[in-house]
Amino acid sequence: MDILTGEIYGKQSGSRFVMYNVLKVSKNVITLQNIDNPLSLFETTPVKLQSAGYVRISQTPYINTASTGKKRKSIRKPSRCPYTLDFLEDRADSQRPAPIVPDLFSQAS
Repeated sequence: MDILTGEIYGKQSGSRFVMYNVLKVSKNVITLQNIDNPLSLFETTPVKLQSAGYVRISQTPYINTASTGKKRKSIRKPSRCPYTLDFLEDRADSQRPAPIVPDLFSQAS
């Protein structure tokens, strides 16, 4: 299983779907960042990632362009404009990827 920096992985957690950016990939360790909470980072291995039920959502990175009010310099600079539309993924980098797991709770009627 090849995991690359910038990919987005997701996992169904209770009633919500949580997505994570792959920040760093080293020989045996992968660093993930929660898209909704950028301060939430954790490290895992490719084997644990797959066995825990994480699914690759997108190979196009997600870049949050909403201002947070803080004037910190970002550590990672995007390699392309976040508004560039990726026709293969059908979204721009600044748009959140759509979860590929259907929301089972909204379909129950």
